[in-house]
Amino acid sequence: MTDQELLAYTQAWSLAAFQRPFRHQIYFNRRLKTTGGRYHLSDHHIDINPLMLEEFDLANLKRVVLHELCHYHLHLTGRGYQHRDQDFKQLLAAVGGARYAPRTSQRRRVQAQQRYCYQCQACGIRYWRKRRVNLARYRCGRCRGRLILKKIEKTSR
Repeated sequence: MTDQELLAYTQAWSLAAFQRPFRHQIYFNRRLKTTGGRYHLSDHHIDINPLMLEEFDLANLKRVVLHELCHYHLHLTGRGYQHRDQDFKQLLAAVGGARYAPRTSQRRRVQAQQRYCYQCQACGIRYWRKRRVNLARYRCGRCRGRLILKKIEKTSR
């Protein structure tokens, strides 16, 4: 699918779900790794992760685009457009947009790079880190307990 086809789909979905036109640009952005899409407040364009279509189907792409269109229309009308806002949550549920984008192969690769597992001796919470942590300097963020290194996972890239 090209950017022009994506724009045509988005304009049709916007009119059907929101009864408002989409008057800006929407693009596929290969640099997105962990998100399904991104709405830009400054110029109102939308970036979509192409893996939403390549690894899944058109129905999933529609749900991700509807999510971004919720940000778009709420921001332009001056209402709460952030994920935590009640306006956003209600509109997203009404139009059937995705609350979270599904995990892609890129997201799994980013998570697989985390190698060091630390555990608090007091409360037992685990922390995964890519880099080593100085155990004499850092403590648990929840209870200030001492941390211990549980395991080191070697990941291949």
